[in-house]
This record gives sequence, structure tokens and C-alpha cells, in this order.
Amino acid sequence: MEKSRRSFLKIAGVTALGVSAKPVFNAFASSDEHGGKAEPKTSKGKNSRNAEQWGMVIDTRKIQSINDLHPIISACHKIHNVPELENPRHEILWIWATKYKNAFPGKENKFLNDRIKDLPFLVLCNHCENPPCVQACPTKATFKREDGIVLMDFHRCIGCRFCMAACPYGSRSFNFRDPRPFIDEVAPGFPTRMKGVVEKCNFCAERLAVGKEPKCVEVSNGIISFGDLGDPESTVRKLLASNYSIRRKQGLGTGPSVYYIV
Repeated sequence: MEKSRRSFLKIAGVTALGVSAKPVFNAFASSDEHGGKAEPKTSKGKNSRNAEQWGMVIDTRKIQSINDLHPIISACHKIHNVPELENPRHEILWIWATKYKNAFPGKENKFLNDRIKDLPFLVLCNHCENPPCVQACPTKATFKREDGIVLMDFHRCIGCRFCMAACPYGSRSFNFRDPRPFIDEVAPGFPTRMKGVVEKCNFCAERLAVGKEPKCVEVSNGIISFGDLGDPESTVRKLLASNYSIRRKQGLGTGPSVYYIV
């Protein structure tokens, strides 16, 4: 046990000094197939490297039932090679639906509107302004980019799960099993993972890098909007300025970048 502990501390210390591979997402270029710079359609002229802070707005008024959310969840999981595991204890989730009382435990009351009470809410990584997961990771496997996106470097992850313990939203999943045998068709645009690493939503950083919007936004039929929270003229800022919105566990001070219009 003591030998394992020394090995862990050695790995953590070396990686913290930067003696490791570059984060996996550095491999995603910010140019299109013709060699020019690409710009996401949602950013009004700012590419993913220049955005001040990416954010998401989910308009719950456009959700009628869980059937509206199945295509969103399925599309996200398919392009990111998320396995389908029958054992709920081993389940890998990047985005999923849950009840209001689970998503917003501090905002529930016995006189809550019936529509809100029974409505399925989409939840995912909140890409916090002050992400506790980043502070908890000893190897810098989880890190925050300048544009606010919190990413995972699967090669640096040693499976300690400190980031999972630190995340107050339950937004991270651990690969207890090799996920590859449980992927029906591997999507070529995103790397598969291995047993023993943590994963989560990445705001489709690989799509932003080539000028595309997140897949969940693309298939949501207007339920989800995405853009630069630092740009007053962005769609997300205009939605937030004209509608009442809430965020998950806002009182914790993590600064979630996912907003819900109710």
C-alpha cells in the first residue's frame, strides 16, 4: 500500500511540473479543411480560441416530454463514443435527463408549478467559472481553457476520481470497464477511452475548433442555445437579458455556465 502511495505521489508531482504529453484536445486545430480559420456559427465572429466564455442556455419552455430530449442525448453520446452499459453502476453519461428536484434541490417547494415539477431537465457538465474539479485533480488531467471550457486529458487521468468527489453536480463518469466493446459503431471524430479514466461533456470542443456548434445544440430544435457569454450581442446573452433563468446550485460559488430558462 505504501509503495502504491509513493508511486501515485511521484506521478502527480511529475505531471504537475508539466513533464507529460500535451492535453489531448490541443490536437484539435482551429482551422477548416481548406486551411483557413474556422468560426463557430454561434459566436458572431469569434472562434473557439478567442471567445471570452462559452455558455449554454436551455429553454425548458420548449420541452414537452422526455421524447424531446432523447434525440439530444443520443446524438451527443453517439459522436463521443459513449458506451451503452446495462449495469447502472457502470453507466457513462455526458448529458442526461432528470427531475427538477434532482437538478435544483435547493429550489424545490411544495407549491411548485406542476409543469416544472414533472418536466425532465437536461443536465451536463456546467463548465464552471471556478471549477472545483480542476483544483482537485493532482495530475492536471482536468483543466480549464481560457474560453471557459473544462476539459479532460484522458492520457493524464490516473483514475483517482478526486475530480468526481469534488464535482457538486455529479457530471463525471468513471470507466469501471473497458468501454470499447460496448460501442456499436465507433465515431471517427473523437477518441475512445480506456478502463480506469474519468470522462464528461466537453462542450463539443472538437466541433468548435472546426467552426461547428455543439451537437446537442444542432439537434435540439431550438431547445438549446450556445454562444459567448462575454459578447453582449450573442444569442445567449440576449436570451438571458430577456428571460428569467436559473442555474444549478448557484449558491456554491462555482459559477455554472449552463443556464435554464423556466
